[in-house]
Formats: sequence, structure tokens, C-alpha cells
Amino acid sequence: MPASSRLMAIAANLRLHPLRFAPAGESDDDSRRRGTASGRGTAEGEDLPYKVELWNETRVHVEQVLAVTVNGSIGYAAYYAATREHPDRYITLRHKNRIVSRWNEARH
Repeated sequence: MPASSRLMAIAANLRLHPLRFAPAGESDDDSRRRGTASGRGTAEGEDLPYKVELWNETRVHVEQVLAVTVNGSIGYAAYYAATREHPDRYITLRHKNRIVSRWNEARH
């Protein structure tokens, strides 16, 4: 499997199976009963401000959101992997409503 595909799989897995930190000696079940390890409940619509978007051929609308994350470094890593996986497509890294970086396909 190419490195970019592995990175995309890792990013997708982090979204599906979030990691939790808990104090030493506390089981994962104890943490789940309280909501989160910090004791604060997680908001239902958790804010994931970074998105990697793959646009359609005509660049009119987003064809697929490839990654969403709360962390800018992970967002950029997913964006970089997407540019290697889809070098001929238009890809954007967005933070909320602002485009942070964009990949324009090479036009000949």
C-alpha cells in the first residue's frame, strides 16, 4: 500500500476511533461512564475545523471530503497525501470557511 494511502487510512481511523487519555489506573469503561477522560462531556456536533476536499473536474462543487480533523498538522498531512494520491485534481485544505492551501493540477 502506498504511503499516502496508509496516511489516509490512519486519518480515517482516527476519526472513527478517537483516542482518549485517562488517569493512571482508570479503565476505559470508567472513562466512558463519565463521558470523557477529562470529565467534560463531548459536544454532540464536535468542532472539526480542518477539511481536505476533493473537487469535481469542473471545480464547481466538492466531490468528496477526504479528511476532517481538529488538528492542523494532521489536516496538512492528509492534504499532502491527497495531493500525491490525486495529482491531477483540485484539492483544498480548509480551516472553517477559509482556504488555507490549494493544489492545482498541472495544466498543459
